[in-house]
Amino acid sequence: MKTKNIYIYIFAAFSFLSCEKFLEEEPRAIVAPETFFASENDARQAINGTYAILKNNSIYGQVGLDHFYDNGADIIEPNRSANFVEPIGNYSLNESLADVSVQKMSVSDTWKDLYKIVFNTNIIIDRVTGNEAILEEVRTEIIAEATFLRALCYWHITNLWGDAPYYTEVLPLEEVGQLGRTDEATILSGVLTDLQFAQSILPSSYPDDQRGRATKWVAAIIQAKIYMKQQNWQAGLSKCLEIINESPHTLLPTYAEVFDPLNEYNAEIIWSLDFAKDIEGIFDPAFPGAAFAGNNSWRPSMFNPRLRDEPKNTDERSALADALVANGQAFNGTGLQVASKDFAEKFPLNDLRRPLNIVDNYLGFELNFPYMAKFWNLDLETSPRFNHSDNRMVFRLADVYLMAAECENEINGPANAYQYIHRIRERAYTTQAEWELVGLNQQTFREAIYDERKWELAAEAHRRYDLIRWGILLDVVQNLEYRFWEPNVNIKPYHVLLPIPLQELEQNPALLESDPTNNGYR
Repeated sequence: MKTKNIYIYIFAAFSFLSCEKFLEEEPRAIVAPETFFASENDARQAINGTYAILKNNSIYGQVGLDHFYDNGADIIEPNRSANFVEPIGNYSLNESLADVSVQKMSVSDTWKDLYKIVFNTNIIIDRVTGNEAILEEVRTEIIAEATFLRALCYWHITNLWGDAPYYTEVLPLEEVGQLGRTDEATILSGVLTDLQFAQSILPSSYPDDQRGRATKWVAAIIQAKIYMKQQNWQAGLSKCLEIINESPHTLLPTYAEVFDPLNEYNAEIIWSLDFAKDIEGIFDPAFPGAAFAGNNSWRPSMFNPRLRDEPKNTDERSALADALVANGQAFNGTGLQVASKDFAEKFPLNDLRRPLNIVDNYLGFELNFPYMAKFWNLDLETSPRFNHSDNRMVFRLADVYLMAAECENEINGPANAYQYIHRIRERAYTTQAEWELVGLNQQTFREAIYDERKWELAAEAHRRYDLIRWGILLDVVQNLEYRFWEPNVNIKPYHVLLPIPLQELEQNPALLESDPTNNGYR
């Protein structure tokens, strides 16, 4: 069931202001009068507005975070030149290019929107704390949800920029605009504290009309990921086993079922952001007809093929179009994100996940590019271009099983780790002889995890994060061939982080005090 909330509350008041306007306003003037949170409903509207920012193109709405977590790795690459993915995917990014925004997507847009959520949640927590107009139990729940959203954003911020401005109070914007960078370890310590609090308060699940909100298990999986990045393997394993043993989530019998567009809230999905067709955001005259937040999902259009690219034999284009129409479908996406050359060539032919990740023939027509059908929605009636109702999957249980396998192997070697990786592999192959791993040592099991996470979680916005925390991004990229860009030539060791955008540096020189090189980009 799709929720169809149109987020126009405090979100409309300050989330869509331009950066310049945003920086000119005082927090209290932006949020509204002192009595704004006069009821539980007011506070919940504020939370809804903050979720809506997560759905901006710069974060989860289109391919904002995909740029950072997948492009330029070894799973997806664009099928043509595109100025809003080239700088990161081709490792040609610099401070100035970080400011260039196309369709509300840029490094700068992502920075601003993540910090808008930080700013909002600090105000929400402040306004709800001790607010006797709201029941104490409700206050605690709202504070926990706001705390989670803040922690989520700081986690992304540290993943993308490392050291960064960090504050957890309501500050005047002039003061926020003068903050220097706090070291990543300090930020992550605060994030873990926030996530532990959120996990202790947030519910295990929500009723159908509230699905899309984060549960305690979302807070738990991010904690586990942070512990693993810190190589605190025991804490990571314990958190993974909490999710496996105590959450309501279960693995589905088949891989294909996980991506069924008619079952988007299936038991394997730990968190999925809800989108709805035909729900428009605040109108932006710069992009007439387009919606950018709290609305319909653009992401499937990036993976849906487009007819003008297909099929390989252009003389068959009309026949393919007719076959699609007969199916009630259309290649009406942008077709930009496709399986990378290396990924398509190496994906095991006997792996049952392959048809969901490598599609080079459709309805009997050979295609130019290998597409990833698990993100497709070709339905002509319900999913027109740039107006899909598809949820944005963020985390699922298969990820946790593979995380548990990795942690157990790092602690004790593979003996007890097989059980977790086998739960994933046994649905990916027909026979036990194919899925069972035997005779591995700690290093070869580690390498098996490298591959298994690639096949299982392809293009689900985990890969670059994994390669970076394993310390192998540079080696992997330098040893690949790409279709037309040269990330293997361009990549440098400092590309594990992004530069802080030039506009931010010009407005706040304190951002360079602890690192004059801006993460190596100058």
